[in-house]
Amino acid sequence: MSKPKGFEKPTGFRDYTPLVVTKLRTIERNVLECMERWGYRQIITPTIEYYDTVGVASSTSDRKLFKLLNSRGTTLVLRSDLTAPIARVVSSLLKDEELPLRLSYHANVFRSIEEEAGREAEFFQTGVELVGDDSPEADAEVVALAIASLQAAGVASFKIAMGHMGFLNGLLEEVIPGQTVQQEQLKEGLLGRDYVGYRQSIEALNLEPKLKEQLEAILRLRGGKEVCTHATELSSSAEAAQSIAHLCAVFEVLEAYGVSEHVLIDLTMIGDFSYYTGMTFEGYAAELGSPVCSGGRYDNLLQQFGRSLPATGFALKTNRIIDGVHGITIEEKKPVRIQYTSECRAEALTEAARLRSSGHNVVTFLLPEDGAETSTTNVGALTGNKSIQAEQVITFGPEKGGER
Repeated sequence: MSKPKGFEKPTGFRDYTPLVVTKLRTIERNVLECMERWGYRQIITPTIEYYDTVGVASSTSDRKLFKLLNSRGTTLVLRSDLTAPIARVVSSLLKDEELPLRLSYHANVFRSIEEEAGREAEFFQTGVELVGDDSPEADAEVVALAIASLQAAGVASFKIAMGHMGFLNGLLEEVIPGQTVQQEQLKEGLLGRDYVGYRQSIEALNLEPKLKEQLEAILRLRGGKEVCTHATELSSSAEAAQSIAHLCAVFEVLEAYGVSEHVLIDLTMIGDFSYYTGMTFEGYAAELGSPVCSGGRYDNLLQQFGRSLPATGFALKTNRIIDGVHGITIEEKKPVRIQYTSECRAEALTEAARLRSSGHNVVTFLLPEDGAETSTTNVGALTGNKSIQAEQVITFGPEKGGER
């Protein structure tokens, strides 16, 4: 194996240049402030967690976890999401706090990938968790906040697709009861948006035409509130009926929020079916084909940490917004440049401190003495190097107090 070159980095990891960092921090700040206005308090958890607790509880498949050993041989993982670590904290440090809990976060997460172009092993998520409330109001709050957060992040045109795990579970158990393997196969097709594969899986079941039509009809259950009526006509399952009633109640609350025009009901939208237990949703920006946010209800997670509580939440896929959405335009703030001779150093640096304390960005440069060799840095400053363009230049020296 050849030694990596000095400028190389591991596949899936990236460098963030100053302009990109400015955009990232702007989105982070705007979104977290939006979440704070909705009553969500920010939480920070460790980058590294125990595999046997947070690792196995995570929604990330085992093969995508970054694992390492500490000095005692205990297996650790780099966090692959924030939901499982927050569940750990809610079940321990926050166990005595009043419910429901509203928590927000912004952090980098890590997922091992195959070495293919365009996939990232480290990326940023900004999101919330609402713990201790299983009502339609709570699910609607999370969806409405996701909409507000996307707008705060500069995503102007988007749609939220909202579904419910319970409807599909009820329908499948009604049509092919007890056939767990076949049910999982059908769910995989919907999860991967492989509708051709989904139909092929239905054909392989050799069902009578009426039952086959029931399973295929779910592909047409997309749209507005009218989908709820069509769904209740499709299945007589009690679980399916209860799930649709909950989803319709969520939609009604979103209408009260005044954001329902951003939402469509899509009963093929199931999220990770091994993790989500109820309402699930994804947000799609007009510029991108892949989701820029996702979330839903996961009522079984906290019991893995010894505290059985309902929970719902979402995460913005911040990197996709940075790279693929052009809603936020960042203009780098040009600094004031103070240049000075050695005899005027104290006066110049005092002025720099005064300007910084009043909110200005300031860079300083020592001017070369007469006959002295000019440093590379100062040559760049004095010749208008684009990377350090200044809003204003103040000189302390031969042209004391002069500006140009």
